[in-house]
Amino acid sequence: MTIGIVSAAYIAAAILFILSLGGLSGQESARRAVWYGIVGMGLAVLATVLGLDVGNWFITLLMIAGGCVLGSFVAARVQMTEMPQLVAALHSFVGLAAVFIGFNAQIEVARVAVMDEAARTSLTGFAAIVAHKTPIELAIMRVEVFLGIFIGAVTFTGSVIAFGKLAGKLDGKAKKLPGGHVLNAVAALLSLILLAIYFDGAGLWSLILLTLIAFFIGYHLIMGIGGADMPVVVSMLNSYSGWAAAAIGFTLGNDLLIVSGALVGSSGAILSYIMCKAMNRSFISVILGGFGTTNGSSMEITGEQVAINVEGVAAALKDADSIVIVPGYGMAVAQAQASVSELTRKLRASGKSVRFAIHPVAGRLPGHMNVLLAEAKVPYDIVLEMDEINDDFPETDVVFVIGSNDIVNPAAEEDPNSPIAGMPVLQVWKAKQVIVSKRGQGTGYSGIENPLFYKENTRIFYGDAKKSLAELLPMIA
Repeated sequence: MTIGIVSAAYIAAAILFILSLGGLSGQESARRAVWYGIVGMGLAVLATVLGLDVGNWFITLLMIAGGCVLGSFVAARVQMTEMPQLVAALHSFVGLAAVFIGFNAQIEVARVAVMDEAARTSLTGFAAIVAHKTPIELAIMRVEVFLGIFIGAVTFTGSVIAFGKLAGKLDGKAKKLPGGHVLNAVAALLSLILLAIYFDGAGLWSLILLTLIAFFIGYHLIMGIGGADMPVVVSMLNSYSGWAAAAIGFTLGNDLLIVSGALVGSSGAILSYIMCKAMNRSFISVILGGFGTTNGSSMEITGEQVAINVEGVAAALKDADSIVIVPGYGMAVAQAQASVSELTRKLRASGKSVRFAIHPVAGRLPGHMNVLLAEAKVPYDIVLEMDEINDDFPETDVVFVIGSNDIVNPAAEEDPNSPIAGMPVLQVWKAKQVIVSKRGQGTGYSGIENPLFYKENTRIFYGDAKKSLAELLPMIA
């Protein structure tokens, strides 16, 4: 395949990626957007393979086939509740790939440097690109390699730690080694010194040392971030993986890798900013591990959690004219979205107004609840964002909270010393009655106590959400 055809295919793929990203902004266009992305990636891979020398096709196709088989195996077994940790794991692969490509680039530079002019003329692929670079271009490439390896290494270990926290394999609480931010600052300073050394002509050893330092930075940064900020961390790591890919794209001279990496990097950064704003967080404070270290509100909580049985819940829903359902990660864990959809169908069939309230950071991944509800065939038009529905709670008869904690926590507005103070939340406590479906009296993933559970108009519907709803459904006409 000629270079012109490959370039045209890359342009077409880049346009499809942009259309895919744009289409994901709406529920109605999301399915079409996913297909744009699939076709774009397929076109990009095909053009890349056909642009290779025939002698490299076998090993390339073998690797692609292995990746397809492994990807299909994982996708068929991953539950929707496991999507956040899967995304974190995939980010780690991108980071590690950037590290390996950076090492390979340095090895090729060193190999070409000792060749005579005659030997250089016979080179192909990336080695040929290196052979024709001027000293200034080689110096620029060293910076690109350094950035790709540094960002990739931070992304790799950071994503592994995020995976462990989201999967429950590591403690979700924020933890730092003695020295805290000073250690990160020293590691960053050492990285800059290594950049100067590598730029001055140092070999592979400087990149290996850089990688180890960056591995530590990624590990220590994410270990120092608490569970309350995990949604931001996932989006942030997504951005890191994009910038790592873009840096390597410059190294390889691959325009599509630069474009796709920039799209992922910028969109991830924008999403992280939006979520920080939705949580009233400082983006810099989050990525430096400044939040999540407090286990509860300092405000004294009075009262007790009053339980309600399934008959009481059924009676409250039957008497209500307006109902708002607030889904959270607890619903996802219980895989209760189908039961919630059936409950919605029954309530609407009986003439009641039923809507859903979605907080920007509900669950452990942006859009997590929207995807679950769409999967369960809940109509798009009754799924509303926080800003669209928050003013309606005072006129709502019953709010049914299913597995949510921080996003409905009044301490965000009432307690200035709370870890989530100032965070915009769903003001469900203003409704006439609140029913909270939760497993027990724990504080949830972030470890922050919730005064909502102790308010006079709140009743706790204890038990697994799916089992509780299975008992409730037959009682709803």
